[in-house]
Amino acid sequence: MVANRQDRVNDAVAAELAVILRTVKDPRVSRAFISISGANVAKDLSQAKIFYSVFGPDKDVEAGIASASGYIRSELAKRLNLRITPKLTFIREHGAEKAMDIAKILKDFNDEQQNSGK
Repeated sequence: MVANRQDRVNDAVAAELAVILRTVKDPRVSRAFISISGANVAKDLSQAKIFYSVFGPDKDVEAGIASASGYIRSELAKRLNLRITPKLTFIREHGAEKAMDIAKILKDFNDEQQNSGK
């Protein structure tokens, strides 16, 4: 299936932001592992919702991203050849974090069951 232009723009923005976030010097961002799960760019390129998850220490990640948003947007403009660089809105998703928590609980439970059987 051929992806339409909007899908290509969404994918390009998400991919570039994943790279750009690794270059942010703010320790609130650089110390955390941030995964970009997707981007939803408006057709007129004025706005973009960026969906992300955080793994590891996540103290004030939102504040760090907000503080670095100007840098992030300017880097995106340099890397992508878009008519307009969209205003970025970062939206944190907790699904992956909850899945990791559940996996840890299940592993701990399994370890307990194996140890109590000995």
